[in-house]
Amino acid sequence: MTENTAQMTALMAAIEDRRCDLIQLTGDLIRIPTLNPPGENYEAICDFLAKRLKASGFEIELVRAYGTPGDSERYPRWNVIARREGKHAGDCVHFNSHTDVVEVGKGWTTDPFGGELIDGKIYGRGACDMKGGLAASIIAAEAFLAVYPDFHGAVEISGTADEESGGYGGVAYLAEKGFFAPERVQHVIIPEPLNKDRVCLGHRGGWWAEIETFGEIAHGSMPFLGDCAVRHMGAVLDKFETDLYPLMASRHTDMPVVPEGARSSTMNINSIHGGMAEQTDDFTGLPAHCVPDSCRVVIDRRFLVEEPLDQVRGEVEALLEGLKADRPKFDYAMTELNSVLPSMTDRNSPIAATVAAEIAHVLGKEAEFVASPGTYDQKHIDRIGKLKNCVAYGPGILELAHKPDEYIGVDDMMDSIKVMARSLVKLLVP
Repeated sequence: MTENTAQMTALMAAIEDRRCDLIQLTGDLIRIPTLNPPGENYEAICDFLAKRLKASGFEIELVRAYGTPGDSERYPRWNVIARREGKHAGDCVHFNSHTDVVEVGKGWTTDPFGGELIDGKIYGRGACDMKGGLAASIIAAEAFLAVYPDFHGAVEISGTADEESGGYGGVAYLAEKGFFAPERVQHVIIPEPLNKDRVCLGHRGGWWAEIETFGEIAHGSMPFLGDCAVRHMGAVLDKFETDLYPLMASRHTDMPVVPEGARSSTMNINSIHGGMAEQTDDFTGLPAHCVPDSCRVVIDRRFLVEEPLDQVRGEVEALLEGLKADRPKFDYAMTELNSVLPSMTDRNSPIAATVAAEIAHVLGKEAEFVASPGTYDQKHIDRIGKLKNCVAYGPGILELAHKPDEYIGVDDMMDSIKVMARSLVKLLVP
């Protein structure tokens, strides 16, 4: 493909002209509080996106992921897919962004759903992860369509549900329905916040499980008549600290995972609870005096492409079985909650090579190829959709995701828009 200098100059000007629109669009998206869990306002944000993209000439399809985890009449899992056909046959380039955001958490100095512009940065929950990327892909597509109306193939943009909880009500459902089949879509860009000079080729694997230890209830003044499940869980956690964590830290991957700490295996204790149920904030009474007969933890184990899933699972099982053999009265149950295998796109694939080349052109530096520490919806496009030609590329600083005072820089978004729009030219304009 050759570059028409006059049209490319016009494209860059069209992007610059949309700077204020980008700021408004990003703020508008942040101001729709799509918290997951439980999955609030999915329909509202899909309606917003549908109205916007229909005005730009896209055909719109709203798809509810009936029967997926979390889907209910109160919290329906809605997704929007917009498609604009070109005037000639060719490939389809698809931009996929999730619309859900995680809980706000504490420590904010700005309004988490204010979408405020402060010193060139737009603040709010989901600003970088990933409503800024969604807005950037829309602006890139609209500018491209305005300058290159005779393009070949098709452009698609989707806003999908539940990525923060696995993506099963979003991209996984759509992939099962054929929306990411290779005969329909040939190139996918997911504008996750991996930094504007990086092409993300894939991600580590993940394995999640709940472990429950058992005991026997008794009066708290006579704990010797019962059996404390929390103490048993303490033994599990101690084994994690002394045996499993050092073992994981000793392993390293050849995948280009960022940041550096994620080049090793990791595990997070997502939650822990034992004994009496926690009371509501307005409860003013005192706790009862009971020995807890149950304690539960949820573990989040991220593993490397070099580690088989059976090994990851087996190491935890062996640790628990060892405690059962050595510790009096120790008993447990382990329930696997979910597992995701690592995913990796070839850096020489058409989409990876194209985006990398345009990063070099726009930013004047070579693109860095990386892999993500956490999973994202590429796993479903790869495993279910059978589409390998997929990368994550978008504006935003990865380390800001899920943090208080999350933000995205407007200049970074503008640079990423130029990369995305130029990639559309290279892929769809012969």
